[in-house]
Amino acid sequence: MLTNKGISLTVRRRLYSSCVRSSMLHGSETWPVRKENEVAVHRAEMRMVRWMCGVKLQDRVPSKALRGRLELDDIISVLQQNRLRWYGHVLRRVQKCMEYVMEGTRPRGRPKKTCREIVEKDCKACGLNGVDAMDRGTWRKQIGMIDGLAARAFDLRLNVPSVL
Repeated sequence: MLTNKGISLTVRRRLYSSCVRSSMLHGSETWPVRKENEVAVHRAEMRMVRWMCGVKLQDRVPSKALRGRLELDDIISVLQQNRLRWYGHVLRRVQKCMEYVMEGTRPRGRPKKTCREIVEKDCKACGLNGVDAMDRGTWRKQIGMIDGLAARAFDLRLNVPSVL
């Protein structure tokens, strides 16, 4: 379905976003993502986007142009939004779990990145703090999320047919 030329790019984008991308990012809110992981996810997504658009790597079409054709956001920014959305949820619900400290000794060597360190880096990059998370609407605006109903209303104004 994703490579079928008889189906418009809009329908393919919606199918990709609802099925493939959601499966790729399932549980990504709590991943302690390293740079290699981000690169691998980005590379896999761009391979699928090129496949859907019918463009080969040898055609040297920029990734940004292909994402523009499909009106897709960069998967790394979506990953960051997911992490920040989950972080806001956790801050509003359970304060204890963010302050939990493991007992025992750490193994030798450099410690692995924790989800908290990654989220704090995301917050710093976006200029956010934990106090903002207490108001859900403000937090979602600041991290760039659009409510599902607002997105559907936007699509209806553009007369885009709903896939699912």
